Amino acid sequence: MIEWTRARIRSAAAAAGLALAAITLAGTTAEAQRAAGGPPDWPCVQRLVPELAWGTIWTGPSIDELEETWWSDPEISRIVRVAAARETSTDEAVEAIRSYLENVEGDREHKLTLLFAGIFEVISRERTQTIDAILRYSRGQVGRLERVGAIVDQLEQARRDPDTDSAMVERLENELHWERRVFEDRQGALRTLCLQPYLLEERLSRIVRAIQAEL
Repeated sequence: MIEWTRARIRSAAAAAGLALAAITLAGTTAEAQRAAGGPPDWPCVQRLVPELAWGTIWTGPSIDELEETWWSDPEISRIVRVAAARETSTDEAVEAIRSYLENVEGDREHKLTLLFAGIFEVISRERTQTIDAILRYSRGQVGRLERVGAIVDQLEQARRDPDTDSAMVERLENELHWERRVFEDRQGALRTLCLQPYLLEERLSRIVRAIQAEL
C-alpha cells in the first residue's frame, strides 16, 4: 500500500493545481496564489478567462447596437440552437450555418450579426457554467484532500502509540487507501473537465470564422 505523508499531500495539491488545498495544508497563501497565476481555487493549468469579450473575435457590426434580439427571428433562433448544441459537431454547425446563408433574404449583414450574437451568447453561457462546475469540483477535491490529511495525522499518531490496536491501524490504512484512490480518480476527471472551456472557445472561433467569411 502506498502511504501518503504530509509532504506527499502538499506535492499532490501542487501537481493537481489545487492552490487552495496547498494554502490550507502548507500555509503559504501568497506563494500558492502566485504559483496558480489566478484565483486560489482555480485548479487548471489553463489560464482562467472568466468571460469572453465578443469584440475580440468578431469584426462585424456591433451586437450592442442591435435593435432586436436573435431569438425574435424564428429561423435564426433555430440555427443558433442547432449550431450551439452539444450534440452538434463543429463541422455540422458550420454546415448548418452555410446552408442557412444560401437562402437568406433581406439585410444579410444584419442577419449575420444576429446569428453571431445568438451563437456567442449561448456558447458563452455554456462556458460560464462549465467554469462554475470546475470550481465546484475543485472545492470538492480540496475537501477530500483535507480528509486525506486528517487520516494521515491519525495514522501517524496511531503508529507512534505502542498501545494502539493493530486493527485500528489497519482500518486507517484502508481508509487512507480508498480516499487517496478516489481523489486520484477524480483528479483525472478534473483534468478532462479543465479542457472544456478551451474547447468551447475553439468551437466558437471556428463558427464565427464561418459567419464572418460570409460578410
